[in-house]
Amino acid sequence: MTGSGAFLTALRLSDSMLPVGTYTASYGIEQYLNEDSIGTPEELGELVTGYLEGVIGPAELVALGAAHRAAAADDVDGVVAADERLGAATLPSEFRDSATKAGGKLLELVAETDADPIAGVDTSGIVGECAAAVDDGRLDGHVPVVLGVVCQQAEIGSREAALVSAYASVTGLLGAAQRLGRFGHTAIQSQLAAAFPAVESVADRYHDAELRTLCSFAPRADIMGMAHEHADRRLFMS
Repeated sequence: MTGSGAFLTALRLSDSMLPVGTYTASYGIEQYLNEDSIGTPEELGELVTGYLEGVIGPAELVALGAAHRAAAADDVDGVVAADERLGAATLPSEFRDSATKAGGKLLELVAETDADPIAGVDTSGIVGECAAAVDDGRLDGHVPVVLGVVCQQAEIGSREAALVSAYASVTGLLGAAQRLGRFGHTAIQSQLAAAFPAVESVADRYHDAELRTLCSFAPRADIMGMAHEHADRRLFMS
């Protein structure tokens, strides 16, 4: 990653205030709490680590890295391939819907803010092509894939892009648990800090992995996500 502009863009893209709708998704965390499957901050932290090692790393970051490389080569078909593979590995429909809505919003946001000198994202090239591909139905636009493209165009390296994505995912999971009222600010911040080694580990391991290795194995999280679709009480989309 070169320059302060790229660093600031990385911070912006990992910020929970980024208005792409990820705050409406808990990716199954709400269902875990509905069923009282999480009782302590430590159990929540273990669950987040499980997400990192079972889904975020081997699936989302692999797709992100593939999309990053495809964007560098101006290869829309490569981006589509990464997106399709990630979609196929994401079993709960709510998870897919949340991820594609956020990806579409991220493309819209970049298009609307590209004049900002801090953003540093050229929307006339691959980003614009991906937006067009979403519009014509060729690309679903899962948010890790879109983030890989956007980061590459902002001159953020693939490892740093993986860190951005993993960090944003972790803060989203922990933030959902906090907003549901089960855990306080201090407990959440403690678990966020405790997750840093796992965040760095999965970024190192998966940011440059080949797309053919993409896989996801988190059966209980998948079941919780599917159960959430039929929950009597729900504050989140997923």
